[in-house]
Amino acid sequence: MNPLKKIYCRTFQTALKIALPFLPYRKPKIVGSVNALPDILKTKKCTNVLIITDAGVRGLGLTKRLEKALSLNNINYTIYDKTVANPTTANVEEAAELYTLQGCNAIIGFGGGSSMDCAKAAGVRIARPKKSLAKMKGILKVVKRLPLLIAVPTTAGTGSETTLAAVITDAETRHKYAINDFPLIPRYAVLDPKVTLSLPPFITASTGMDALTHAVEAYIGNSTTYGTRKDALLAVRLIFENIDTAYVKGDNIDARRNMLHASFYAGCAFTKSYVGYVHAVAHSLGGEYNVPHGLANAVLLPFVLEAYGKTVHKKLHHLAAAAGIAEEDTPHDIAARRFIEAVKDMKKRFDIPDTIEAVRPEDIGKLSGYADKEANPLYPVPVLMDAAELQKFYYLLMEKESTDNDRS
Repeated sequence: MNPLKKIYCRTFQTALKIALPFLPYRKPKIVGSVNALPDILKTKKCTNVLIITDAGVRGLGLTKRLEKALSLNNINYTIYDKTVANPTTANVEEAAELYTLQGCNAIIGFGGGSSMDCAKAAGVRIARPKKSLAKMKGILKVVKRLPLLIAVPTTAGTGSETTLAAVITDAETRHKYAINDFPLIPRYAVLDPKVTLSLPPFITASTGMDALTHAVEAYIGNSTTYGTRKDALLAVRLIFENIDTAYVKGDNIDARRNMLHASFYAGCAFTKSYVGYVHAVAHSLGGEYNVPHGLANAVLLPFVLEAYGKTVHKKLHHLAAAAGIAEEDTPHDIAARRFIEAVKDMKKRFDIPDTIEAVRPEDIGKLSGYADKEANPLYPVPVLMDAAELQKFYYLLMEKESTDNDRS
């Protein structure tokens, strides 16, 4: 990255860090079960709810307990279940239109990060009907209060139930972008382990590593606070203590509950301290090839940590200690290596690959440009990289045979 761009990025990030204590961040109120929602809705005088989910979640019957609780309490509801992985602008428009058509006055995002992001963006369109989503990408462009927004995560990974961001893919261009503003933070987060019990092992693993990525990137960045460091360390400890149990014994409700809380705290950490190049590259892959976000993060995490080098060794030492794989007197470089190797071992145990077959060499210039535009100057990364420098991660993701042929 050229020196002038570096100065611009670091100045922008420093200004945001100084502003952090004065910005209206808040944590959603935690609710332990979907059965508690009717009382909350009644208190808020909400009698007609739009539930935004996807066909897979609904097909598994995960919304049934919520539907029953709402019906028993005479609360009307409508379900939008067409959300796709990496939700599109078309999904958002359909959901917002359904909300208006049915006369709803509250939104429940029920599912993984895609459903929650769709719910947030639908709330944005409802609050700002005359402004397109594209004109609200970036930061602090929504401003207006959204309808009551409740998030029910069915995966322990995205942290969307805590964040001020909705990541949306343009239905026509496939460009993926984020809308970031404080009204998007859900008012309530329902951490109900029963809705996660049917998650298959691979999704349990990839979403769990998504939460790990949130905690790690938030912790190693340059805009941390005492609170975000505390949340990130707690998330890392909970993940290392519970992810294998949740993966092997999916019906272990304590492990499922702990993973939900890990995801929540990781989300609280990164919504203030931001993420880094793992996310920027992963978002470009999701937009272009529809690669699941948690999987992309899991594949990329050790590669990016290694690229940061010694600048992150001390902070990775702290994370290794939280994970229980290093002591305080372990040298920083050794502890950092242990942490990166532990992440690689986790990938092996969960059958998460090191490559993503969809990546094509002719797309890399465009994708790295998207990642550069997303990350710089916003993300307070330990080491700044421009589009040209980010290209190496895409080459690492390519199938080795394809990479060899391309270079021959």
